Amino acid sequence: MLFLSALFQQVNIEEKIKNAPDKGYEIGVFIGAMLPMVVLALIAYAIYKYNKKRMNKE
Repeated sequence: MLFLSALFQQVNIEEKIKNAPDKGYEIGVFIGAMLPMVVLALIAYAIYKYNKKRMNKE
């Protein structure tokens, strides 16, 4: 259920940055927006490497 609610939430990064009190907040918003994509890419790469090693052993 949490996954479905996360899909429907839309974060307007430009609006958050426009209303930011200082540069530190802007950096935090940027990192928070990029972090989920980076984590997913790392997980996908780890799965790829695991399966590649497994296929080479067979």
